[in-house]
Amino acid sequence: MFNWFKRGDSARKGVREDGKVHEDVSESCKAEGNAHFVEGRLDEAEHSYRRALEFDPRNAEVHNNLGLLLQAKGRAEDALEQFREALRIRPDLTVARYNLGFLLFGMGEAAQAEDCFLKVVEREATHFSTLYHLGILAAQSGRKENAEAWMRRAVQADPQHALARYNLGSLLEGSSPVEAEEAYRNAIRIQPDFALAHNNLGHLLERAARTEEAQECYRKAILYDPRSCEALVNLGRLLGTRTPGEAEACYRQAISLRPDFSVAHYNLANLLSEAGKNAEAEAFYRKALESKPDFQEALYNLGTLLLEEMRLYEARACFQKALELNPGFAEAWGALGNFYRETGEMEEACLCYRRAAELSPNDVAAGAKLVYSVYFHPGYNERAILAEAEKFSAAHRAEQARPVPALPVKKLRIGYVSPDFRNHCQKFFTIPLFANHDHERFEICGYSLVKKPDEIGRRLASHADLWRECFGKSDAELSAMISQDGIDILVDLTMHMNGARPMLFAKRPAPVQVSWLAYPGTTGIPGIDYRLTDPWLDPPGSGDEHRYAEESIRLAETYWCYDPQAPGMEVGPLPAFTEGHVTFGCLNHFCKVNETTLRGWGRILARVPDSRLILLSPPGAHREKVLERLSGEGVAGDRIEFMDRCSRTQYLQSFQRIDLCLDTLPSNGHTTSLDSYWMGVPVVTRVGETVMGRAGWSQLNNLGLPELAAFDESSFVEIAVGLANDLTALSELRKTLRSRMEASPLMDGKRFAASIEAAFREMWLRKGGKLEQG
Repeated sequence: MFNWFKRGDSARKGVREDGKVHEDVSESCKAEGNAHFVEGRLDEAEHSYRRALEFDPRNAEVHNNLGLLLQAKGRAEDALEQFREALRIRPDLTVARYNLGFLLFGMGEAAQAEDCFLKVVEREATHFSTLYHLGILAAQSGRKENAEAWMRRAVQADPQHALARYNLGSLLEGSSPVEAEEAYRNAIRIQPDFALAHNNLGHLLERAARTEEAQECYRKAILYDPRSCEALVNLGRLLGTRTPGEAEACYRQAISLRPDFSVAHYNLANLLSEAGKNAEAEAFYRKALESKPDFQEALYNLGTLLLEEMRLYEARACFQKALELNPGFAEAWGALGNFYRETGEMEEACLCYRRAAELSPNDVAAGAKLVYSVYFHPGYNERAILAEAEKFSAAHRAEQARPVPALPVKKLRIGYVSPDFRNHCQKFFTIPLFANHDHERFEICGYSLVKKPDEIGRRLASHADLWRECFGKSDAELSAMISQDGIDILVDLTMHMNGARPMLFAKRPAPVQVSWLAYPGTTGIPGIDYRLTDPWLDPPGSGDEHRYAEESIRLAETYWCYDPQAPGMEVGPLPAFTEGHVTFGCLNHFCKVNETTLRGWGRILARVPDSRLILLSPPGAHREKVLERLSGEGVAGDRIEFMDRCSRTQYLQSFQRIDLCLDTLPSNGHTTSLDSYWMGVPVVTRVGETVMGRAGWSQLNNLGLPELAAFDESSFVEIAVGLANDLTALSELRKTLRSRMEASPLMDGKRFAASIEAAFREMWLRKGGKLEQG
């Protein structure tokens, strides 16, 4: 605090009007009070000041000093009275005006304090403390420009005041990071051990991606203040997954210093979750929420973790709580959509995804979830699906297409982009293709977006001419890399599924771009020129131009080429012979299960006495809805068995308990059906209106079993019931189904690679490209 005491003018000479008491006695008492005050003898100081006022009640300086004394004794209201009395006597007593403002500032009376300070600077334009506190008040009320102007004047008034430099830096971080850095560095120059300045400078540098400098700043902040929890947390966050051990130690140290520091608990939980330590992560998310129940991000991340563990309804509670706190929390809407998708409530899921996309129109992932999910919604036909995809693309326009080279190309350079070059179901299709590419005529390049490469990724890379690990690269960086690598045809393997990079393809890094594998639909992205399909998914002449944004190119026989990657997994005998009843099954993702599908299944179960149904479904109340719906078809609940998600080995073994699989609509099984055939279990499918509902038709035609496909519900029921009533035929089909599949185009990698390579040549020529002969 500045100007605590006002010594006053030289002792007034003369006598008061009554002629009894000289004013210099009052000055003497004031001097005595000042001495006591300075030495900390507050009671004695108060006594002296009050005696001074007995001799001269109009001594404004004494009222001011008594106000300071009473403030020091915690008697704020009494202090206010004294400062105001001083100003009533001497309105020009600037020190009393400042002290009144400072006391009001401390009492939270911002408007009154600011009024006092403004009157002070009218008289003393360079009064540092007043300028400084005007800056603080303006910042607290959100008047950032005013705050910055006042703090600049404060720095001019006292260039060597480190705290003013620090606060100026804080105010400038958003608008002028260069000046903010200079302000922090000046604060540190004035006060080298200023831990807060080191910490804030570190944060500024971290945001500018100057991570090494930022790390040094955080470490200095901790050096000068080992109890700086904020610096510990910031250093931990910066170290992150690069040095997780040290990051974890930082967070734990911060927590030991401040057990209620919610951000430290939250960041530690994120780190543990990233490391797969979900139980510990959950505990720390809950600790963060104990300290800060309205911590929206902690609720969201906890919910995401619980969703991953299939604790669906606990996850939903987290997302709903986050949305109660912040209805505009786009990510939470998307996560709530994920919950509904897992429970098969696709109407609700799509509503949530749509809300997320509306709230965050620049979030590509939010819009992509909606575009992908409408394929599972029974209310969407192909035109409606295309409209949804095109609406997404309209907000994310593509760049101008790159021209194909004028000269003939000897080898086409094919670039595959995916976040799933890892232990992921995509491997069942990429491995047989990559292993059989013709490297005499094609150069194969992989752009892996995998965070933690694994053995599957290394295996795929061994089949490539060029392999690049690209996790963390922006769309612009990746586009530049692909362009520089001279890729002729770029293949999108993800489309709108998790980890998709539609904006990469919108940048058109290659002259020809095509989608394949994720699902046989449309991306809606103008940057994608072609989509691969087959004659069964999209029969020639079926009006592709009205269903897809891309031009369709049909592979010769099949969209899929499958390698189960399951050595030693044998086909078992027909379970009905030993169980005494037929067991139906559906191990498709539960998002594909709906009212129409359940009605058909119920009719089948009702027609096959004592039959059972095994259904893959995460635990939760939605299972009761299945039982309720099937009971309406006369099927008792004890005939239905729900199966939790499990390892791939357990999943494949579960087919040994199933006699016949029943498909879903509007989206058939894709990989799941191929797994079923591999395990000797035929799938009765329904052919749907959308391309996702024609997957079973495509696969069965490639197996030479089109008779297992139905075009309406009644035929679906009759085919399934007929097979269930002919166990001899069903057993024979089980014995031969694997060998039939191995001999089909569905498992002929060399044949499939030749087909897809022919498609690449065709699209290159359609775009005006040329190929060298030979």
